[in-house]
Amino acid sequence: MTGNISPEICKLTELSTLVVADWKAISGEIPSCISSSLSSLRILDLTGNQISGEIPADIGKLRRLTVLSLGDNAISGKIPKSIVNLAGLKHLDLSNNQISGELPWNFGNLRMLSRALLSRNELTGSIPKSVFKMNRLADLDLSMNRITGSIPVQLGKMKVLSTLKLDGNSMSGQIPSKLLSNSGMGILNLSRNGFEGAIPDVFGVRTYFMALDLSHNNLTGKIPDSLSSVRFVGHLDLSHNHLCGTIPIGSPFDHLDAASFSDNDCLCGNPLKSCE
Repeated sequence: MTGNISPEICKLTELSTLVVADWKAISGEIPSCISSSLSSLRILDLTGNQISGEIPADIGKLRRLTVLSLGDNAISGKIPKSIVNLAGLKHLDLSNNQISGELPWNFGNLRMLSRALLSRNELTGSIPKSVFKMNRLADLDLSMNRITGSIPVQLGKMKVLSTLKLDGNSMSGQIPSKLLSNSGMGILNLSRNGFEGAIPDVFGVRTYFMALDLSHNNLTGKIPDSLSSVRFVGHLDLSHNHLCGTIPIGSPFDHLDAASFSDNDCLCGNPLKSCE
């Protein structure tokens, strides 16, 4: 399907759901009248097209909106400041666009949000500390952007957050110990940044990582012994750092291959060469 979304759609003032997802070739801009005319709109899903232009500046007027999915398009400009007025928003997907600028400082006002998918854009600045107020947030994906600064310690205290992807940014500082000891965290990807210091030795018997990727950073020291006492780690990647010392034995290390530990300064032991 080709063509664009006509402003005529704004005459459907009682419309509650607008889904034009994965039609591949729908282009043009999002009609600005949507924000002012479709006050009953609960779902706006335009994922997977060729939509360009900016997100309407007054998108925050859609107070009943619970789903805003604009991923996989060619949308540019900044995230409108008014977006934080969407108090009932539960799902936000702006991934794989050309969105720039910083996240609004009060992004945490979206208290009902459970998924924030913002990967593969051109976002800059740091992660707002207000995110800590989002006590329903389970999935935060800021990967493949230009995010800087350190990881807010508060992220490790979020009880519902189970997926955190910050890979492919320009972040720095140390990894907060609370982030690794949080037993609810299932997928954590901090690869391809500038994180430094030692990996906190805070893993425990309740630790359950489906994926833990700390590769391509500047981490130093040894692999924490407590990692061998965890309940489960499916995928572990510590490669391309400056780690040193003996690789612990036992699970999960007995099912990992050498690629998980390659290109470090002086790691040794199974599955790498034996320690002398």
